[in-house]
Amino acid sequence: MSRSPAAPSGTGQQRTSNGLDQFFASIRDRENLSLIDLAGASQANISFITEMGHRLYADDLLRSLDDAFGPAEGMLERQADPQRIDEFVNQGFDFPECSVDGALVWDTLQFLGPELLQALVDRLYHIMRPDAHLLAIFHGNEKARTVPIYHYRINNARTVTIIPRGERAPAQVFNNRLIEKVFQQWGAIKFYVTRDNLREVMVRR
Repeated sequence: MSRSPAAPSGTGQQRTSNGLDQFFASIRDRENLSLIDLAGASQANISFITEMGHRLYADDLLRSLDDAFGPAEGMLERQADPQRIDEFVNQGFDFPECSVDGALVWDTLQFLGPELLQALVDRLYHIMRPDAHLLAIFHGNEKARTVPIYHYRINNARTVTIIPRGERAPAQVFNNRLIEKVFQQWGAIKFYVTRDNLREVMVRR
């Protein structure tokens, strides 16, 4: 995975995140870990993670998705192509087995079609260490035709600033049952219901 340029700064809304709090609690008092951030590189996140003594590999998954499967018309059909899926997963997530200690995937998974989503989640399972944690966010309005997407700027272990970056149509209806099915080979999964219609999901490898 190549590190993408830091996204432009902007104004946003600061919010408390129980999921983020639990994510950092899972790596407390540990050093020299390898973490993944899939919402695009930001100087705030890079600085926060590296000051904790860890390495951060950052990529804008949605931008990579558009580059590999765009344009929007017909994207879901192309996301079901096994050859395209293999190329996307192998090029973007070429990490050794059990080498990643945590993943911040934020709101990116809800824009992946069924086949690509499962292939990516399976690859994350393969590259993450046992007991490593993954934080994902899904919009709670299951009937929405489009949902906001954000850049995420970590302020501290419990708060993050979300900066709007437009809207996008979810690829599937992400209810709790589907999310549990996608992560069924993982260990524990925990849901955090928030007041701002975002559903935070913490999954343990």
